[in-house]
This record gives sequence, structure tokens and C-alpha cells, in this order.
Amino acid sequence: MAFDIQMIRDRYAKLDESIKQIKKTLDRPLTLAEKILYSHLHEDSPLQDYQRGKDYVFYAPDRVAMQDATAQMALLQFMMAGKSKVAVPSTVHCDHLIQAKIGADADLQHAINTSNEVFNFLESVSDKYGIGFWKPGAGIIHQVVLENYAFPGGMMIGTDSHTVNAGGLGMVAIGVGGADAVDVMAGMPWELKNPKLIGVKLTGKLSGWSSPKDVILKVADILTVKGGTGAILEYFGEGALNLSCTGKGTICNMGAEIGATTSTFGYDESMDRYLRATDREDVADAALQVKEHLTADPDCYANPEKYFDQVIEINLSELKPLINGPFTPDLSTPAGSEMTEKATANDWPLEVEWGLIGSCTNSSYEDLSRAASIAKQAVDKGLTTKAEFGINPGSEQVRYTTERDGILKIFEDLDATIFTNACGPCIGQWARYNDPMNAPKNSIIHSFNRNFSKRADGNPNTHAFVASPEMVAAVAIAGRLDFNPATDTLINDKGEEVMLDEPTGYELPPNGFDVVDRGYNAPAEDGSSIEVKVDPNSDRLQLLTPFVPITNDDVTDMRILIKVKGKCTTDHISMAGPWLKYRGHLENISENCYTGAVNFFNEKTNSVLNFVKNEYVGVPDSAKTYQANGIGTVVFGEDNLGEGSSREHAAMEPRFLGVHAVIVKSFARIHETNLKKQGMLALTFVDPADYDLVRQDDHVSIVDFESFAPNTPLTIKLDHADGTSDSFKVNHSYNAAQIGWVRAGSALNKIRGL
Repeated sequence: MAFDIQMIRDRYAKLDESIKQIKKTLDRPLTLAEKILYSHLHEDSPLQDYQRGKDYVFYAPDRVAMQDATAQMALLQFMMAGKSKVAVPSTVHCDHLIQAKIGADADLQHAINTSNEVFNFLESVSDKYGIGFWKPGAGIIHQVVLENYAFPGGMMIGTDSHTVNAGGLGMVAIGVGGADAVDVMAGMPWELKNPKLIGVKLTGKLSGWSSPKDVILKVADILTVKGGTGAILEYFGEGALNLSCTGKGTICNMGAEIGATTSTFGYDESMDRYLRATDREDVADAALQVKEHLTADPDCYANPEKYFDQVIEINLSELKPLINGPFTPDLSTPAGSEMTEKATANDWPLEVEWGLIGSCTNSSYEDLSRAASIAKQAVDKGLTTKAEFGINPGSEQVRYTTERDGILKIFEDLDATIFTNACGPCIGQWARYNDPMNAPKNSIIHSFNRNFSKRADGNPNTHAFVASPEMVAAVAIAGRLDFNPATDTLINDKGEEVMLDEPTGYELPPNGFDVVDRGYNAPAEDGSSIEVKVDPNSDRLQLLTPFVPITNDDVTDMRILIKVKGKCTTDHISMAGPWLKYRGHLENISENCYTGAVNFFNEKTNSVLNFVKNEYVGVPDSAKTYQANGIGTVVFGEDNLGEGSSREHAAMEPRFLGVHAVIVKSFARIHETNLKKQGMLALTFVDPADYDLVRQDDHVSIVDFESFAPNTPLTIKLDHADGTSDSFKVNHSYNAAQIGWVRAGSALNKIRGL
């Protein structure tokens, strides 16, 4: 029996009547996204036609999922909410704190030895509050969710931006910060600006070396890293029906890289097959009874321009393998000669040192079997890999089944390292170098989703490229970034020219999935007697103290902590890698606050002029100095600030260090929400050119903070050191409830005060 089957059946039992009421009210055919959103309205948002991209709406998600790095702060906040048990099914997955270095067994044991305090904390909190716990080694959160919890027509949130992976099973699954998760786990409504809708029509059928990964790489190329911001991507068409369920998951997963709220597909036979293969026949049978409501109404797909805000069309039959990067996931280059030209012109190293397959994006049985078909050819044709190989299976179920079927053995025959069923290199948990900051310039290729500078190995000189698992295998074997397996030959151990045949694989294991211990611990029926202890001397965990509300005095004569130049992701604001160990200790992890961001005034990282010390210091040191002297601070930035991970530490750290406002040209959705949740001011220039008015020595004031109100711009005054001043307007997207969070000090303070 599937997890939470009664909840799913109850959801489906109400669906027919719910959709009838929605159609009657909106008086139009409905897209799948609209069916899911409107059927999950919280009672605080009455059924009406909400404006896309404008109206804030309250929803009641079906479930919450958290990975171990973000779960720490989420659950530390939940402990302050005064609740005895979570209000919706929730899970914790231990997948981020396992470093890839030697191999699966040794790395897993090392993680247990070094992070046992955190794992024990998460397990005890889960046990106490009724949360399912997936122990270290059980698998990557999004693969485990797809295998066990995702269901068509459902709505979930998760404390990781790639929660959207569950769209592969027809969900609306959205990445959020921990404070949002606390709202839902505490039984509160969850708020989201009603998303715009982007329809992606897929025609034709993939063939040859092309894969589902190439679909989203192409979409990223079209929309760029911010083109999907504030929108749900809904895929449809003949091409969508021809994709596997896990292939759909891959496409949805990387929707996070274009800023999309989420992505989804309508229910079809591939989803039915996947549900049955993963022992959820009960969910599949229930879904079949309401399948017409688990996809869009026919006219929406027949005439998409009438129902979507934007429509993209991609012919899968014409799609060629793509390699995206470096340093951004939306820079696409076709495999082959065009890569040669582009790499040569940009001085990208053409020699590839590592090929990495796995992550939450591409670690399914299908992914590994297709990549293994390339690896087996290399063995059979007398080829050796020119690059090193690393494999991260997505779950213990996938690992066990691929080992049983000989797939992992094929990789091992090419001297591949099989890492733990965990994120590993994808999120910076890769012990590749002793001194990454001084490591040499090089290129790697992987099947992950992100390739920001220093993301995988901490080396700013690593040029990381994103491709499908089968292309990663081929390029790793060839050892060259510009290798095109469809046209290029390789020299084998006999000196013969050979070519790699097109990849083959299995959508699902021919002999079914199998596993001995999938790594799940159910919570206690009654957790009231369980005591969760946090050592006050711990450097890994720290109980939280409520934030104090920002006052008018706080936002008067602020100093500039940093004026950020160029791209600033959550990795720049709160980098991962070695800092993951402090994700449950706000004071300690705040020592990395904005240390990766480039200072506009000297074009250096972690070097800002502090006007108390009158010298250049690190960003956290400057913040603490201002804070100790009762001086508030402000951050200025450019476009799409906070793109990337959902990590709320990128909002909590500056809040903890006395930053009162972040003023930018534009925000990534999750980061803007996280700033709001922590009671800060997230503001955008009315005129982006006003960014240029900001000087290093300015005193900055928000002169009309006391009249802070919805739909009303605020005024920024810059008092320059030469006695002159400038003023300009800034916009905000706060509604009355969100302004209440600022006045209370944080959203959590508001919950606790109810």
C-alpha cells in the first residue's frame, strides 16, 4: 500500500465536484496547473478568478518534504511554533551531508561519523512531531519522493528548489524556504502569488543521442535563467506522451534553473506504468477513476495561445544533444564542431577531467541503464575512459536494482567510482581538492542541474558543463568536450577507429524494482514524551531566538554592507560545500554571508569598506561591526538576485547580521519570499538606473517606512559624503499580511502570536 493512500483517495473523491465548481466560477476550460491550484485553495482564499502574476492566493498543500541541510533550520523554526504534530504528511531526507570522496561505503560511514549529531537531531524531531525519516544512504530526496510520495493532481512544497521534480508525476510541486514549510506543517495557509502559465508544446519523438535532458536544456536556452520566474511551465502534446515518467521528472527538475515556480505534465500511461512499477497500484487505480481531471481540458492543448500567457513549441524529432555551460545552466551549445569553436574562442579547456552521472535530476534506473549502454560499448570495443567517472544512484531502490541487473558492474569495469545514494558533487559535497581555491583550470561534464562557479568542487577555475547521462558517458570516454558521438570516431586499444552506437536502455527494470532496506523510519504514534535536545555548546546546532521587528530608526542612516555586482545566486550569498555542516547553527553559518558576492566598488569578493573601522574587511566582519555599533545595513544588487537554491539561510544570515533591506533590480522568486518571511524589506528599483546612484560612502534611509503599505512605493534617500543627496522610488510586492510579518519581526513571530 502506498504512503498516505487514504489522503490521496480522499483528494480524488472530492475532485470531480471541485472541478465542476471551478469551471462554473471561472467559466472557461482549465489547464492542468489551474485544476491543481484551484482545487487546493485554502478556505482563506474563496473560489474566484485570481489574476495571474498579481493576486496573492492561499493554498493548502497535501504534503511537505525536507532535505537534511534545509530541514535543520525548518525544524528549528517549527519547534518554536508551539505545535504537537505536523498538520500534513511530512518527510525528512538525509542526502546533502554525505561527501563524495572515496566511494559509497566509506563516504557514508564518514558522514555518519561526522554528522551523527545532526542526523540524530533530525530523527528525534521527526519522531516527536510525526514526520517520516529517510536515513543517510536512503537516497536523494526528489528521487525518493518520485518513487514513494508523488501522485498525479497533488500539490506539495519542499525545502529545496528541485522539489519541482515531482511534476514528472503530474503534481504541482514547489520549492520553498523553511519558513513556508513551517506554515504548512503548522496547519496554516500557504501563500503564493498566482503564477502565470507557460505552455510548452512538444511534438515528435526523441531518437538517437537525444534525451529528456536535452528538452529542458533547450527550454533553458530559450527562456534563460529568469525567463520562467513567476510562472508554471505545463508540458503537453504528442512529444510529452512519448516521454517516460522519470524523463518528465528530469525536465521538471531543471525548470528551477529558469526560475519557474514549478513545471508539470498531464497524467498519461507512462505515469501509470511508473506508479505500478513502484508498488503503487492503489494510487494508479484511483487516478484512473479521475484521469480526465488530471490533465488539461482538451481545448487548452488544442488552442494553447488562448489559455497560456506564453507558448513554446519544440519538435523532439529535430532536437540534438546539447551541452550547457559553463558557469550558467542556460548557455547551450550543440555537441560537436560548434563547441570546438565556442570553447576555443572563450578559452574553455576542451580536455575533460571528470564525467559525473547522478543527482536528483538524472539518477533513475532509465538514466543509469542508458549511460551504462555506452559504458558497455567502451569495454566491448576496447576503449578506456580519458576522464574519471563518478556515479551517484538516486535511491537505495535504484542502487540495489541496478546492482542486481549488472548495471553498476559495467561502470566499475571502466574504473568508475560508485558514490553514495546522495547529492554529493551536485551540491558541493565533493572532496576533489585539498585546496580548491588554488586548483587549476579544468573542465568537467555532469548530468546535474547547476554549474555555477565553485558549485561542484569549490574551484573557481572548474568549468562545469551540463548534459544528459548518455552524453556525459560518451564525453568522459572521449575525454574531449567537443566530442560528438553521432559523427566522431575513437581509437581503441588495437589502434582501430571505432564509433559508439546510439544509447539504449530501459524505461523501467525488466525484472521489477527490488530493495532489501530502503532506509525509511516511521515516526512514533505518540511523540509527546520524546525530548529533543540541543547541546548549547554545539557548533552544528543552535536553538533560534526570535528576530526583533525592524523600526523606523533601524532604516534611517543605514550603511551599505555590499553593493553586489553582476550575478548573485544563493551560492554567492550563502555558499554550500564545507558550510553545509553549519546549516543548523545560524550564528556560525552567518560567517559566510555574501562572501561569494562581487563588491561593485573594488570588484573583489569578501572585501568591503567598513566606515567604523575605516578599512576593508570581510562582509560578515563588517556587518558585525556595524551591528555592534547600532548601525543598520542595506544590500544593493542587480538582476535575479538569489537565483538557484531555495536555501533560506541566504535570507536568515543577513537578517541575523543586521541587514534591514535588500534593494535590487529584480529578485528570484524563492529568495524574495524568504526575505519577506524573515521580516526584511525586499525592494526593487522603479528605475534600474538608480543602482548607479549608490556610492560606497552613502548613508541610506527609507524615509517613508512608517507608511509602508501595499501597492505603494517607498522612497530611498542617499546622503553622500560630499554633502549632496539623491532620492528615488523603490517598488515592493508586499501585501497586508506580509507587511504584518515585517511589523512582527518575521512570519514565524506572527504564527507564534496567533
